[in-house]
Amino acid sequence: MADADAAALPRKRGRPRKNPPTQLTAAQLNSRAGSLFIGEKSLNGDVPVQVLDSGLAEEDVDMVEIQAPAESPPPARRRGRPKKNATPVAIPLESGSDCGGFPERKAARHLSPSSMLEALPTPGEPLRREEHTVEDAKDAPFMDNVVKVFCVHTEPNFSLPWQRKRQFSTSSSGFVIEGKRLLTNAHSVEHHTQVKIKKRGSDTKYLANVLAIGTECDIAMLSVNDEEFWEGITPVTFGSLPRLQDAVTVVGYPIGGDTISVTSGVVSRIEVTSYVHGATELIGVQIDAAINSGNSGGPAFNHRGECVGIAFQSLRHEDVENIGYVIPTPVIEHFINDYKRSGDYTGFPILGVEWQKMENPDLRKAVGMAPNQKGVRIRRVEPTAPAAQYLRHSDILLSFDDVAIANDGTVPFRLGERISFSYLVSQKYTGELAKVKILRDGNVNEYNLELRYHKRLVPAHIKGITPSYYIVAGVVFAAITVPYLRSEYGKDYDYDAPVKLLNKLLHSMAKTQDEQLVVVSQVLVADVNIGYEDIVNTQVLAFNGTSVTNLKHLANMVESCKDEFLKFDLDHQQVLVLETQRAKAATPAILATHCIPSPMSSDLKTTA
Repeated sequence: MADADAAALPRKRGRPRKNPPTQLTAAQLNSRAGSLFIGEKSLNGDVPVQVLDSGLAEEDVDMVEIQAPAESPPPARRRGRPKKNATPVAIPLESGSDCGGFPERKAARHLSPSSMLEALPTPGEPLRREEHTVEDAKDAPFMDNVVKVFCVHTEPNFSLPWQRKRQFSTSSSGFVIEGKRLLTNAHSVEHHTQVKIKKRGSDTKYLANVLAIGTECDIAMLSVNDEEFWEGITPVTFGSLPRLQDAVTVVGYPIGGDTISVTSGVVSRIEVTSYVHGATELIGVQIDAAINSGNSGGPAFNHRGECVGIAFQSLRHEDVENIGYVIPTPVIEHFINDYKRSGDYTGFPILGVEWQKMENPDLRKAVGMAPNQKGVRIRRVEPTAPAAQYLRHSDILLSFDDVAIANDGTVPFRLGERISFSYLVSQKYTGELAKVKILRDGNVNEYNLELRYHKRLVPAHIKGITPSYYIVAGVVFAAITVPYLRSEYGKDYDYDAPVKLLNKLLHSMAKTQDEQLVVVSQVLVADVNIGYEDIVNTQVLAFNGTSVTNLKHLANMVESCKDEFLKFDLDHQQVLVLETQRAKAATPAILATHCIPSPMSSDLKTTA
């Protein structure tokens, strides 16, 4: 444009311009964007376009006005406020940005005339639109592996073991793995009556079968017989154990809606942690992504779309927030391989010892450890564990499978990381051998130990089995389990239960594989048992002078008793005595009064 044409344009009032007008043609703009829209008009061809410079510095410019001059010089603009139909071109800022200045200017991007061409799309590139069809297509394989799990539960009534509680329904998440199998959490299908699966975007629920439940690792494996369910589904691929600060995406169906939900976070911590449902300790991954009710069983993906864990629990406390846990791939693969090896879940084995740290130098010197020796001291050995044949109290455990154990009980894990040596034990399978090296009386010995499943005196789960009971003369006998304590004393049973029972739970070890902790659960009041109605949850130590091994042993002794009296020696030096013939004769009437179908559970009806 000639200088004369530029001079014909009206000048704005105010400060003089520092720079001459920046002149652009529509052809220059169209070469980058195809066409430029100002209001409802499009500038095409070589029509000259003039970008008016306000004379301010670039950092002071809030908007850029682009106008097309007419063929003849435009009429002089009136003084005062600008025309209402003058349409500036403004590029809005991204959400959360702040350009300063007046509030009405915060929606406009600071853009100088010289940088406007750079902001336009390159030749052939389509203009941005609100629809993201490509992104929507990308997440389809990522999401279609995740299913919603519907389960109807019917829990036993541990306080009244001849009954079951009212059924209830829950929903959780799961995902498809190879072999036409699905994984979810064990607590999602515990005490299941019916399990159904629904795919993403489907309106059909398919009946599912529970193949295996791993209570310790909180994983369950499901299958669906209907071949229609498997159409169009690709199983997930598993990735390796993530590292700290790796991004993770948790996918599932939590509360708050019916459709699939995605939350993201990073890996915050990797260590051996407590699995609440399984009452055991295995390696776990802590993340800061939200894990809510319903997320249980949903997969956690890395940035490559590989499954690196299963969401299973979160920490709820007034002092913390956004602490969730996922079951990592080593535990998942152990569960899957265990099922493939044996056709069932056999559990995570244990070494069967309790140990003490050896961080104190005087303690190490007292037991005869050399300055270069490290290890942990064995406090107790489980009587039922195979290790009881080789290991003793006060042995120093130096290594496990040729991996040296530090004085704090840790072993090398990854570069810059250490982990409890129990992680090495949990990588084994039930029945496998492990080589341990110990220090005893100044000598180093090596043993090959068989690893077995942990036999607890007070089991954390009954694994779908109906709870056992035995009744005579209205006196109800039961075996103590963690679900029983929870039924009797609520979720805070570890505070409210009797101290002696808690001591058995936390510190006592089973002496034999079939040993149980038998208690008088309650007394159904009748004339024959008058005076005993206050005896509740008290351990039975012996019957007629014979120590009680388990509930079945007690039932067999009472049923076959020919003595004049039934004498039960209880904890706290209490004694419960009943006349044998009168007690057995009164039992049927008491059962009928309380609508109890049988004096004993079905598992006790066979003789020992």
